[in-house]
Amino acid sequence: KKPHPDMDRYFRFLKNQTRELIENYGPLGVMWFDGDWEKPWSLERGKELYAFLKGLQPTLLVNNRLGKSKGKRVLGDFSTPEQRIGSFDRDHPWETCMTICRQWAWRPKDKLKSLKECLSILVRTAGGDGNLLLNVGPMPDGRIEPRQVKRLEEIGEWMKKYGDCIYGTRGGPYKPGSWGGSTCKGDRINLFLLKMPPKGLLELPAYPVPVLSARLLSGGEVRFTVKAGKLRLAVSPSGSVPPVLVVQLRVAGRAFEIPPVPVHFPSGSLAFDRRASASNVFRDRTKDFGPTKALDDDSETRWATDAGTKKAWLEVDLGAVREIGKVEIDECVRYGSRVRKFQVEVRADENSPWKVLFTAGRMGRRFTRTFPPVKARFVRLHILQATDGPTIWEFQVFPPR
Repeated sequence: KKPHPDMDRYFRFLKNQTRELIENYGPLGVMWFDGDWEKPWSLERGKELYAFLKGLQPTLLVNNRLGKSKGKRVLGDFSTPEQRIGSFDRDHPWETCMTICRQWAWRPKDKLKSLKECLSILVRTAGGDGNLLLNVGPMPDGRIEPRQVKRLEEIGEWMKKYGDCIYGTRGGPYKPGSWGGSTCKGDRINLFLLKMPPKGLLELPAYPVPVLSARLLSGGEVRFTVKAGKLRLAVSPSGSVPPVLVVQLRVAGRAFEIPPVPVHFPSGSLAFDRRASASNVFRDRTKDFGPTKALDDDSETRWATDAGTKKAWLEVDLGAVREIGKVEIDECVRYGSRVRKFQVEVRADENSPWKVLFTAGRMGRRFTRTFPPVKARFVRLHILQATDGPTIWEFQVFPPR
């Protein structure tokens, strides 16, 4: 930032530049702004620029980063959740912005997402009724790094086979989660399974309309039955299990008219979907990063804290005094493991003191600890030392084995 910015001059420059792009190279599909400007930018300037662009090309789509009010983006034709998959939303257009490695710009030896990770992002985004922007940063000489090119080619090969299940579809009716996602078009519903169901048996909420047929597009057989409000699928892949199992159902009527429903493959955690509180939530965005995101049996959602946070706690109310004997904690290590020391504490009621069950050092992925059975209603994950704002995918509490 300059010490004395001339925003009026810059605003004239910006309008002239965008006019040149639209009039000389249009019509454009999308004009994508970045920055989340607030000061010295203003919401009024954002509104003026948005109206100016729409006046030049009414069909132009503009993303939602031209202006904020009280910290929230309020302008634009579609929202842009960044480095996370957006929530299921058929009413407001959105686009997940994700990097193929960790960084937006190219960096040597940056960690590349696996094909399964990329396909997971793709099918869960489409299943949430969103679009996907998968960022690839060029190297200093302008080329795309060969290993990133290979990954894009692999995604392209997958899309050659299953693109009809992605392009021109709508998200749902099964809402996406760690299990996978679904899309629909006409009388077809496409299920994308990110892991093989236990014993090949998948149980889902039944549709309010008859299922006429089922096919395993990724190779093999699938049989279905509907009983007691459940749709049961027996999946038998041929050969090795692919990164994504694709099941296509044909239903009576328009699939898009089926009311969307969530899918939950239970972990057995006593903390699942329980009331929770936390000492800190990233930018107060409870809907996106609140404590319940670490209790939802979804390894892609997370409780997150503000940057610079070194100590934090997450507390869950089990609803009643329960006997527990095991905890599993999955730290989000997407930006590096941050937790260096933590402890798990319990208490029987709101008036009892906290009792430390155990203390540990680094957390990382899939931390598991068993302990002698103890009765408690409240369980707290107390992070005592972190290198930066702690963020947790899942905090699960189990009864003794």
